[in-house]
Amino acid sequence: MTDNSGRIRKVVILSLLSFAVSLALYASGLVGAFESKAYDLFSRWLNPDKTSGDIVIVQVDQRSIELLAAEGITWPWPRQMYAPLLEALSEAEAVFIDILFTEPSSYGEEDDRILADAMAKAGNVYLPVFLTAGRGGMGERERTFLERIAVKSGGPQLRSYPSAIIPVDTLLPAARGAGNVMIRPDMDGVYRRVPLLYQVDDMTIPHFVLDYLLQKGRASIRGKEVFLGYWPFPMEDDALLLRYCRGDRPFPVLSAAELFKSSSAKEGSRKGSVDPGYFRGKKVFIGLTAAGLYDLKPTAVSSVSSGVQIHAATLDALLHGNFMRPISLRLTFVFILVLCYVVSRFVLTHHYLSLNLLFFSLSALFILALTVLLFERAWYFQVVPPFTALVVSYLTASVYSYAVEGRELRFVRRTFAQYMDETLVRHLLANPALIRPGGQRRRVTAFFADIAGFTTLAERLPAEEAARILHSILNAFTEVIINNRGVIDKYIGDSVMAFWGAPLATEQDESNACLAALQCLDELAAINQRFREEGMPEVAVRIGINAGDAIVGNLGSDRLFDYTVIGDTVNLASRLESANKMFGTHIAVSAAVLERTGGVFLTREMGMLGVKGKTQPVMVHELLGLRESAGEEVLRLAALHRDGIALFRERKWDESGRIFSAILESSSGDGLAAFYRERCESLLRSGPLTEEWNVIRLTEK
Repeated sequence: MTDNSGRIRKVVILSLLSFAVSLALYASGLVGAFESKAYDLFSRWLNPDKTSGDIVIVQVDQRSIELLAAEGITWPWPRQMYAPLLEALSEAEAVFIDILFTEPSSYGEEDDRILADAMAKAGNVYLPVFLTAGRGGMGERERTFLERIAVKSGGPQLRSYPSAIIPVDTLLPAARGAGNVMIRPDMDGVYRRVPLLYQVDDMTIPHFVLDYLLQKGRASIRGKEVFLGYWPFPMEDDALLLRYCRGDRPFPVLSAAELFKSSSAKEGSRKGSVDPGYFRGKKVFIGLTAAGLYDLKPTAVSSVSSGVQIHAATLDALLHGNFMRPISLRLTFVFILVLCYVVSRFVLTHHYLSLNLLFFSLSALFILALTVLLFERAWYFQVVPPFTALVVSYLTASVYSYAVEGRELRFVRRTFAQYMDETLVRHLLANPALIRPGGQRRRVTAFFADIAGFTTLAERLPAEEAARILHSILNAFTEVIINNRGVIDKYIGDSVMAFWGAPLATEQDESNACLAALQCLDELAAINQRFREEGMPEVAVRIGINAGDAIVGNLGSDRLFDYTVIGDTVNLASRLESANKMFGTHIAVSAAVLERTGGVFLTREMGMLGVKGKTQPVMVHELLGLRESAGEEVLRLAALHRDGIALFRERKWDESGRIFSAILESSSGDGLAAFYRERCESLLRSGPLTEEWNVIRLTEK
């Protein structure tokens, strides 16, 4: 519990540190340029191709200029040349002229009047106002007009201008509406955002497409927010984040030359190339696109664009909701904080570089996938700050893990990897409290293996050779135990002690211990084969296995690790190993072990053992092998043994003894059958001496 709280404390501290660094980088603006480029990249790949088609752009392009130039009308055109355009657009719902008429026409006042008459007749024209940062002040003429188009607002906007440039007086009464067209790009010169409201002195001036919506009753202003029905437009720094269409021609585009030709054809009673009914109900922008007549305005989807394209995109956003909805910074910061915590916790919990790099890559893919998923649905989630937080938190946690915890963990790995499976080592690394001084009660399976006959062998060999042979035997047993998920506790002379169930408990602990015992016999058989070939005596192994509660943990000191188990469960396993001497068996296992193995092992009952130091006898079995791989002869002898034990319990010792004799005739080296035949003969001679006549007492350890 203490270790867990300590680890959580470290994770929290590292998370907060990473979060603070990430916020500092965000506030410094160092990642802002990368965020803008990422936004542009997403826009080019994920934005829709086209709009709904109800917004049309009529462009004064090079073709239009050349057409009129051929008739002797040079640029700049007389303003009356726009009159036939407005006549052709008379059925449009709104016409936005994105051309500034701020000075009287050089062709005279009559020229302005002709355009004004055409505007008044059409009744659908909105003129541009150009707000400026010039400090020359604002005259009464400008103020009077701005007061006419100003809207009520609950407070000053962020974008404030001291003065404005307005159209000439002749045109003002004929306009249906007007509004600002001056917009500023982002810091990198790209036009991504458009404010809808602007401040001039104490007046709030709308964007000229917003003025159209306000007049139509499709939008309203409450305080500083612009509403479409009941819902406010999501503004970022009081500007609408446009969702430009990525197609080459997102809006239907017509050249002014086509309208001029249609007008001429109409006068000559010929059918023009543009049907007048085409513009019915549409919103039309008239703007300059000829080379040299407009400023290049790069957008998120194009490096070359014009102001009229941006204004058309603004109207499309207001009419059809084709804008980006920024995820609030508050939610973004919450996501970053959670990300810092998750990354720090993972890195401090998992100490494999490959695993941590995989987690880092998957986290990066998750952030990217989340951003793409939201972006496709017109939600803008800033991608660079989370990526920055991912890198910062990963590096911070990795450096801390390597510099502070790495030395201890590498020591633990080197130490424990020698006598336990890699899975158990990883569990210890993830739970270092298990190797701190102290222990806890756990169910374990204790395992003792002793090499019988090694003393005789050692007497015939030089000490070095005996040590080499012992090493080879113990090494073989060790590999078997570790491969079966066991933990080597210690080596005691020519014995090995191991256990299962700690540090990681599984449902297969008892079965793994039994499999390890059987495989140790197989390994010893191969070793004895070499001994026979070399003319040396064979050795045998006696194994005892018991399961139950024990105290497990580092029961050594701060200086010296001793990850071990102690308790009656361990003592009984040691006694069972010794019991093999009495019974002439190789593997003795308690009933507590077999009850969790699911009957997959073939066993023979050894009897009820009364162990010194324990008041209750323990049922013990001899482990023969896996039931499914046992041969017919082994199964037959096991069945005979079962019958003999049943008769033995019924005190039919004469019949029982004959069965054990029959077993010995088939298998003369069967120590367990020899033990019970002798016991039956003893009971036949003297009868039971105590009430617990069927309990076999072990008086030695």
